Amino acid sequence: QLQLVESGGGLVQPGGSLRLSCVASGDTLAYYAIGWFRQAPGKVREQVSCISPGGGRANSANSVKGRFTASRDNNKNTVFLQMSSLKPEDTAVYYCAAIRRDNVCWWGRYDVWGQGTQVTVSS
Repeated sequence: QLQLVESGGGLVQPGGSLRLSCVASGDTLAYYAIGWFRQAPGKVREQVSCISPGGGRANSANSVKGRFTASRDNNKNTVFLQMSSLKPEDTAVYYCAAIRRDNVCWWGRYDVWGQGTQVTVSS
């Protein structure tokens, strides 16, 4: 069974950058579309990005478009979320999630979730 572990979160100043990683184990990551989500205290969980199983299709939510980019290295069973020009409102716990889909960047329900990593944007 697929398991996901996120890392790379931390404290960063406004305008800074971070790269989150999501490492998969237990199954072949290349079978899965991956979504990146975030949840801030008191707010609804929001999907911010998606990437297709092969990596050829990726997209981001309007709230982060042009600043956040998903990528993946299936040989290393790892998916990344590169975040730049970070803002205080990007502060949240970030999660990666997976679902088996064919060649789509999936916006919807996901089956497998990581434990999350905290990102705090503050001066």
